[in-house]
Amino acid sequence: MASPDRVMAYVWLVWLMSWFAAALWRDRAANRPAVTREIVYRVVTTAGVILLFGFGDPGSALTAARWRPALAIAWGCLAAGVAGLAFTWWARIHLGRLWSSSVTRKSDHHVIDTGPYALVRHPIYTGVVVAATATAGIRGTAGAWLGAVIMTAGFFIKARLEEGFLREELGADAYDAYARRVPMLVPFARW
Repeated sequence: MASPDRVMAYVWLVWLMSWFAAALWRDRAANRPAVTREIVYRVVTTAGVILLFGFGDPGSALTAARWRPALAIAWGCLAAGVAGLAFTWWARIHLGRLWSSSVTRKSDHHVIDTGPYALVRHPIYTGVVVAATATAGIRGTAGAWLGAVIMTAGFFIKARLEEGFLREELGADAYDAYARRVPMLVPFARW
């Protein structure tokens, strides 16, 4: 029987491959912020990914397992991780051709506030953060937990950049009305 850690690695791999394949299904960008504005969130998120998956010396303090969850907890974390990545796919499909891996505005861009976008303004980021946290729970390393936290920070930075850009491009009235109704990353949170 495969371990939850190994299954989670396969789940991430399938998600990543399918995500890259689906990147072909999008409209061209009509406008985007300067690429230099995206550097910070890309560097932060990449550092989080490296730590989460423990690339590096397997005997280091960051990659050595600090604890092993009980098997039932590990399988529960796996289920949460799969649910998080499924949430990203629901959001990706719901967004359709407006999706982009970068912060952009499409020619017919408008605020999407239905489906997963009625729960949180950035459901793709929320889903990845849930999956990263679940992965850290399964792996049980300091590096994995640090990676999940750093990835969350990277997605928060990207969400803030995206929201500022969309306010400029779509109009503050349209986006601010949506932002008042729907939380940024955590469903039902009002802070």
